[in-house]
Amino acid sequence: MDAKDSNPSTASSPASAAAISTADRTIGSDDSDYRLIVDDVSDYAIFLLDTGGFIRSWNEGARRIKGYEPDEVIGRHFSIFYPEELIAKNWPDTELAAARANGRFEDEGWRLRKDGTRFWANIIITRLTDADGTFRGFSKITRDLSERRRHEEKLRASEERFRLLVEGVHDYAIFMLDPSGHIVSWNAGAQRIKGYTAAEILGKHFSIFYPNEVVNAGWPAEELRRAVKDGHFEDEGWRLRKDGSRFWANVTITALYDETGRHRGFAKIARDLTDKRRITSLEDEGRRITNFLAMLGHELRNPLAPISNALSIIEMSGVESEQVRIAQAVIGRQLKQLVRLVDDLLDVGRITSGKIHLESKLVDLGEAIAYAIESVEPLQLAKSHTLKFAVEAVDQWINGDRARIVQVIANLLTNAIKFTPNGGAILVTLRRNGAEAEISIRDTGIGIPQHLLKDIFKPFVQAEQDIAHSQGGLGLGLSLVQQIVSLHNGAVTACSTGRGGSGSEFVVTLPTVAAPVDASVEATATARGNGKRVLVVDDNQDAAATLQLVVAGLGYETAVANDGHSALEMIKTLRPDVVLLDIGLPGLSGIDVAKKVRREMIHPPSLIAVTAYGLDNDQDNAFKAGFSAYLTKPANIAELSQLLRRILV
Repeated sequence: MDAKDSNPSTASSPASAAAISTADRTIGSDDSDYRLIVDDVSDYAIFLLDTGGFIRSWNEGARRIKGYEPDEVIGRHFSIFYPEELIAKNWPDTELAAARANGRFEDEGWRLRKDGTRFWANIIITRLTDADGTFRGFSKITRDLSERRRHEEKLRASEERFRLLVEGVHDYAIFMLDPSGHIVSWNAGAQRIKGYTAAEILGKHFSIFYPNEVVNAGWPAEELRRAVKDGHFEDEGWRLRKDGSRFWANVTITALYDETGRHRGFAKIARDLTDKRRITSLEDEGRRITNFLAMLGHELRNPLAPISNALSIIEMSGVESEQVRIAQAVIGRQLKQLVRLVDDLLDVGRITSGKIHLESKLVDLGEAIAYAIESVEPLQLAKSHTLKFAVEAVDQWINGDRARIVQVIANLLTNAIKFTPNGGAILVTLRRNGAEAEISIRDTGIGIPQHLLKDIFKPFVQAEQDIAHSQGGLGLGLSLVQQIVSLHNGAVTACSTGRGGSGSEFVVTLPTVAAPVDASVEATATARGNGKRVLVVDDNQDAAATLQLVVAGLGYETAVANDGHSALEMIKTLRPDVVLLDIGLPGLSGIDVAKKVRREMIHPPSLIAVTAYGLDNDQDNAFKAGFSAYLTKPANIAELSQLLRRILV
């Protein structure tokens, strides 16, 4: 057999050449020089097998690699070098059969030394024939490749660790591009950020991530050009996800070269910085709004002055009409609201913190809130504030410390009073939200800056103060409020537009418990009284307040709700006899409220629409929803009085 038929890795070596010469000769050759060469080769195990696979010769390399002395191995079957799992597969005989049929067989795998240890071997078995073509046996060459395999395994393990590291990163899109910019790898972070799976994106050009205007400007190609020129390129800009949405990305592109200096492609790393950009944009927007309000305040002072003067003229005229006085009060409140929107600066005081230990008893929230309101009454009156308490859901109890709950409400009320200018309004509302009670304290004060909302309950957080509008002293203990509420398994939140005059709202949420039986009965009897009750529902608070005065003046008990969800809750809890219901309510419309009332209550109250919608179609929809009567705004008082008397007889 010619050298060209041998394994290229062995053909060039002396041992390989010697073995191949053996194949060209008869087994019984007596060439002593040739045998000396083969016998002295120590890096290759070179030996002969007869036609049955039994060992007939043994060189120095075979002794060194396999550990057997010649007299220990000659005459034995060569399968002694194979592990049990290969013997079970009859692999030695398979090798011989393949070599005899094809002239040559090559393989790599685990083989055994005399001491039982394994080594990774490359083996070549060559069929041997004599001059007349008679099959005489085999030559077998074995190389120990254990060291090479160890290096390969280490390299493979290193590459696998690196692959797992890259593919396991979720916060960064890490992938590779070929020299033309087509994607050749894809990690988990790339899939999370960009939305494509590897099967969807591999092979596509990376410009797919760029908006059309960026692609048309040739920017993707420019990025690669700069990366090749400088070795590295970094940029920020809008990129596209699979669903077409945009995200603000920081991208780094690195040119990759092999050991010969040939350009092999690019590594690309992208980060989603959308949230960071959004925060920066919000901060910029906040500064622009502040500047806009300062400019707007200057422009609004001129028209507000004559309105204020006109109101003063009405007040000096001494008009006796109750309706005019109500209208005058409404105008006055709204004017002061506008003045505060223009002139007041934002301010938040410092807060205190501390540890609190609670008693655990049944607490009537309505009674606790009323007590807290009474405790701050001197402060309220000193600043001429209007303080109202609206109970949208009666008979709400919690398990907690009454003194601490009173402290929470009193602190929040004091906070509202302190930061609401003279003549302002504060509204305390007790409502139910599923299994929780919600206590809302809303004021018309100077509000809370947006950038402070997330920190408002931290100790010692303080807003910048203008000298002319400084409240002075220490702020209320909002940190203390949060701790007390948290110990009651509740939560407290603050919201505000951050603009002077629009005020702020604090909402305390607490888990409720069943009311004591006797207290529940007493509360229900007190709530309903002996008279007829009318619920007024209107999202315009002034409209609701004035209509409530009218209905109360007609001799009925009254309550007010300002949105559809609150109205529905109050209808179910207060059981009014009649509901004067606006149709255009936020969240849940009056039509929706009527439908739910008819569907969810066995004995629903009478519903009267009082609304600005006056078309025939509007009235038809109202009657279909279950309204008993329909009044358009402004309602005729005489007509309303007659209608209520007829329904409540």
